[in-house]
Amino acid sequence: MAMLFSKSRKLINLKTKIGLLLSPNMTTPFGILGLSNHPHLASFRFESTKAQIQLNPMHNIIDHHSQVLNFPGGEVKFTSNLNIIPETAEERVHCYRVLDDDGYPITNDFAQIEEEVALKIYTDMVTLQTMDTIFYEAQRQGRISFYVTTLGEEAINIASAAALKTDDFIFPQYREPGVLLWRGFTIQEFAHQLFGNKNDYGKGRQMPIHYGSNKHNYITVASTVATQLPHAVGAAYALKMDAKNACTIVYFGDGGSSTGDFHAALNFAAVLDAPVIFFCRNNGFAISTPVTDQFRSDGVVTKGQGYGIRSIRVDGNDALAVFTAVQEARKIAVNEHKPVLVEALTYRAGHHSTSDDSTKYRPATEIEWWRTARDPISRFKKWIEREGWLNSEAESELRSNIRKQVLQAIQVAEKVEKPPIKDIFTDVYDVPPANLQEQETFIHETIKRNPQDYPTDVPL
Repeated sequence: MAMLFSKSRKLINLKTKIGLLLSPNMTTPFGILGLSNHPHLASFRFESTKAQIQLNPMHNIIDHHSQVLNFPGGEVKFTSNLNIIPETAEERVHCYRVLDDDGYPITNDFAQIEEEVALKIYTDMVTLQTMDTIFYEAQRQGRISFYVTTLGEEAINIASAAALKTDDFIFPQYREPGVLLWRGFTIQEFAHQLFGNKNDYGKGRQMPIHYGSNKHNYITVASTVATQLPHAVGAAYALKMDAKNACTIVYFGDGGSSTGDFHAALNFAAVLDAPVIFFCRNNGFAISTPVTDQFRSDGVVTKGQGYGIRSIRVDGNDALAVFTAVQEARKIAVNEHKPVLVEALTYRAGHHSTSDDSTKYRPATEIEWWRTARDPISRFKKWIEREGWLNSEAESELRSNIRKQVLQAIQVAEKVEKPPIKDIFTDVYDVPPANLQEQETFIHETIKRNPQDYPTDVPL
């Protein structure tokens, strides 16, 4: 009884305190929380939100003299013209480029690149192209189970990576291994992942080409389309809250822009002023679905303005244009804490993956034209040759050395044993639950009973 009486007194005191907190003089949420006099706490969570003019219900919100509606979000002018906004603009958004198809600059309005950086960009593009050629053939030979190439999109990979800083976080789709290559991921590390051996950082649990590296701030690839977009925005907001001088960049294809995650992420980023770069590789097809069957808008770039995001369309086969655009986008993201949308127009000069035959839905002649006439590596090569930074002898030696490195990496990775069976069950729970332990016991017993049905190079 004494204990109950004590609790009742506490409840009475609590009610009194609540009554004080909810007094008419404390109408704001922070007043209710007792934080009305704590500006640091009040502004920290909502520092990216700009207060608009508050509507006063006691006054008419329409200014009849200026014919302006004072509406949340800003003033809106009235008009007597019945004007339905057309579905598209009269002219498509222009595409920023620096080099023409023959490698000649058509403008001086681009970021200047030093010889060392230019040569690394070219070297890494050639390396990526060589890796794709040899790893693709390795899959066709049955040595690895799956592969995705970046043929035709090498400039997007390497030039965008060159414009970023190492503290920036990369949220890839699955066609951006060149970004990881630029950051120092070795050819041997790529091979280990593709073969899923014990040196693979994912311990063989992921499909081939699903790379990831904590060391290089490269978030592991996920097969699910566009799920990385909201993740990138959340990470960018965290960087902003921690006052980091960095941003995130998230890569996705035109097909990714047809998902709900794309729209949620853009709105999320715009409202919170998140320092994130949305980089869309518009290569014309979402696997076999052309952009004409995906949307009626002028590509993806126009979607940014609908969410209040600055946007630019760039020639994705022009390394200098991509480098310049991403460098400017990063300045906006980091210095102004604003998101930016970059749409790179390009063309997938290879199949979607080793499970695809793209000649079933597009002409082989079209593919070949893009592969040759619009090749981003050849275009950039012509420019650096005219700058006097590369000659045919150095070019030949470069390609020969890279080819040897890739072939050697495959031979090494093939001989490394696979991760043990136990790794299937680790790294999720601190203490595995009973049902997981039962499953592990079951698989060990099954393999022992039927050893002929399981590979011999997987340790038990």
